Amino acid sequence: MTGSTENHQNQEGPRHKRDLTRRKVVVAGAGAAAAVGVGGTLAAGAFAGETKGKGAGAAASASSSAEACYKLTSETTEGPYYIDADKIRRDITEDKEGIPLTLSLKVIDSETCKPIRNAAVDIWHCDALGIYSGYESLSTGGGGAPTDAPSGTPSGTPSGTPTGAPPSGGTGGGGHEEPTDDERYLRGTWKTDRHGQVTFETIFPGWYRGRCVHIHTKVHVDGTWTDAGYEGGHTCHTGQFFFDEESVLASAEVEPYSTSTTERTTLTEDTIYDQSGTTGGLLRLKYNKKHIAKGVHASITVGVDPDETHDGTDDATQPSASASASAS
Repeated sequence: MTGSTENHQNQEGPRHKRDLTRRKVVVAGAGAAAAVGVGGTLAAGAFAGETKGKGAGAAASASSSAEACYKLTSETTEGPYYIDADKIRRDITEDKEGIPLTLSLKVIDSETCKPIRNAAVDIWHCDALGIYSGYESLSTGGGGAPTDAPSGTPSGTPSGTPTGAPPSGGTGGGGHEEPTDDERYLRGTWKTDRHGQVTFETIFPGWYRGRCVHIHTKVHVDGTWTDAGYEGGHTCHTGQFFFDEESVLASAEVEPYSTSTTERTTLTEDTIYDQSGTTGGLLRLKYNKKHIAKGVHASITVGVDPDETHDGTDDATQPSASASASAS
């Protein structure tokens, strides 16, 4: 199988758990697996959950950073629409319309504060109208029914009691769904550099019924990068990134977001976001307040425990014991 390159545009528990399932990640050519040189938009001293006040002294800043460093970024559900990385690229836009978004991530060890290099970071999200690639017939974005929904007026009265588990749908919970199509836009994987940094180029996500605006992510460590891609290792973090309400409201004024008739779930209403700010995955955003259509830069530091395995089957939205104790 041949993947894609950038195309010039993807409770304490037992330690040292490992999931050695082979990750089928392939690319065309050796260059795609090279270390990423990021533009340095994240400050070297920025740690997970860190806040900086004006005029703070160096000692206070160092103390604050040290405390923040021990905050693990919240684990969340994987959601039903994950596809094991098969696009090694930083620009995941393809031909999708939307507000340009640059997503800068820094992955650090939450205990040592040291950057984690050569990790494989996956991101995936819906398009401006709430549709996921690989699952276009199951997605319910854009205000319309799924493309495989029945038409006409139902007749008769249903009888009996429903049996079995409810469908997973698109609300972020439930089990994994198998892909229904070959599209892979707005999905990609890239490696962290020696500073633990990785940057993706994409578009501002839209929304769909039952969820606020978000981006999914996974961090894989202890695998091997080869000319063919990334293999082995284990998933030490499964999470989601979130956008503040001001930015989402601004995006809703821009086409094609403005054409969506889907009822939107706000950040405070969302059942996945744990309301803990940066620790919960809330992104720091920079953009022209009067003209968001020009583009948005989003950044966050992700604190992980590389010795743990979090593959998305943890209790959804529940941070680990350490994270809960230190969350503000």
